[in-house]
Amino acid sequence: MSYVPPHLRNNGSATVATARTPSVTLDNNNHHHNHNNHHKLAFTSNNNNNTNANGSPSLPSFHNASRRSSAAPPSPRIFATPDPVFPQWQPSERASRMTPEQIEEVRSRLNLDVTVASDSPPAPAPIESFTDMCLHSSIMKDIAYHEYTRPTSIQAQAMPIALSGRDLLGCAETGSGKTAAFTIPMIQHCLAQPSIRRNDGPLALVLAPTRELAQQIEKEVKAFSRSLESLKTAIVVGGTNIEKQRAELRAGIEIAVATPGRFIDHLQQGNTSLSRISFVVLDEADRMLDMGFEPQIREVMRSLPEKHQTLLFSATMPVEIEALAKEYLASPVQVKVGKVSSPTTNVSQTLVKISENEKIDRLLDLLVEDASQAEKCGHPFPLTIVFVERKTRCDEVAEALVAQGLSAVSLHGGRSQSEREAALHDFRSGSTNILVATDVASRGLDVTGVSHVINLDLPKTMEDYVHRIGRTGRAGSTGLATSFYTDRDMFLVANIRKAIADAESGNTLTFATGKVARRKEKEAAAAQKEANIALSKQLGLGAASINIEDKYKFMITAANIKREGAADSAWDD
Repeated sequence: MSYVPPHLRNNGSATVATARTPSVTLDNNNHHHNHNNHHKLAFTSNNNNNTNANGSPSLPSFHNASRRSSAAPPSPRIFATPDPVFPQWQPSERASRMTPEQIEEVRSRLNLDVTVASDSPPAPAPIESFTDMCLHSSIMKDIAYHEYTRPTSIQAQAMPIALSGRDLLGCAETGSGKTAAFTIPMIQHCLAQPSIRRNDGPLALVLAPTRELAQQIEKEVKAFSRSLESLKTAIVVGGTNIEKQRAELRAGIEIAVATPGRFIDHLQQGNTSLSRISFVVLDEADRMLDMGFEPQIREVMRSLPEKHQTLLFSATMPVEIEALAKEYLASPVQVKVGKVSSPTTNVSQTLVKISENEKIDRLLDLLVEDASQAEKCGHPFPLTIVFVERKTRCDEVAEALVAQGLSAVSLHGGRSQSEREAALHDFRSGSTNILVATDVASRGLDVTGVSHVINLDLPKTMEDYVHRIGRTGRAGSTGLATSFYTDRDMFLVANIRKAIADAESGNTLTFATGKVARRKEKEAAAAQKEANIALSKQLGLGAASINIEDKYKFMITAANIKREGAADSAWDD
């Protein structure tokens, strides 16, 4: 069920009318209205259990205020929500002097495609130096501490757009540095806002599809705010202690990094509010829609104060994302980096036809060969991710590898949060070289130095294949992807081969993704099946037509598997 704002639950129409009034400060029963162009509501510091759509207290707080005794006026208890601040950001003089020709030259060199609506001002120029972005001194100190020398392509273009206060629709390959591209402007924005008070909601909100990705984003936020002791961040995800999250949210935080379901839980319980949010990031938005989070995203977006800035990042650009952007982004600048949603050219892809019962043996052969090659060269065993279809198979494969003396650990939705975190920590630190995973690890996880991705079982769709192999060949490095396939995978294999040929020929067309594209994929598979049956009949093969139908039956069944729906489907594998 989608989120119902608290002010609409068990309250009358009077509450709704109150919720639409402008900001109010009550002092000795005198009402002072601030005539702003967005809704802001009075805030009671010691009673936030009844919140309205913008997260401020609903009717009971106002009733209590209006019934104050005239004999002994108490001290004011209700405070107006402060106005958000959108500073007039300017880059360095050198960056400001760039000519349109220089801007185009930089975008071409960085493989950037930037578009704006015809009635919108031009997009800010890309900036290839952090110094020229005129960032807060504490952020610059932390950038230097982490030894970041120059922005990546997405950072060079997305950061000036975000810093200038514009909405952004960003589309970049995995491993492109997009997390820092929104994290740094978000911290800069928070530093310009009036101070957070206890029981205030956050100033900035990042929504992400999975716990792991949210944890990774929070880590990046902390990396670029390590010099700022006053800037507080909370991670708000399922599978962890809700009481601890409640305490952090109520104490007052600047930035919340959350999964949609758990954030809505806290809104419903009155633990936080949307009234002060003026900077929103939807990360891996395509994945969130795919997992059925669209109702929650829409509920948050339509309940925000009117004055806010939105950055939407998506690895793919299906029609569903375009529709979401059209509805909730105001004249966004669209930035694409590289060939979006096509298998990355930094990854060497190998397809190996094999029978189902040979897969484990061939996997062992491949990994043992990798181990001996690494030993010969005096290198450590290369970090490898093995993707499988089901949770049970995940554990079986990991155990088989360990039995062969290899260092392996499994990662899937059936493991507890602490077990998943331990597995990722061991893999990231290199104490375990092989991660056997379901698709839970195929999106958003950024592990530096993954050399080899092995698809023991191919996924059902091209989209998932792209995200799996995107775990290697990140941030300019090269990688290897090996995929085992059987007869049932032939339709996907044909698409993969076409994508490889497209990439080699420099074809800029990309594979469409999202629910609509999957429906078309299903229709194409059905049409291919019909064509083969018709051909077999035409050739008079008789019974052979049954064999062909059986052979292509997977195309219909695979496409019919309902992948969208439950918000936690990624953990169900």
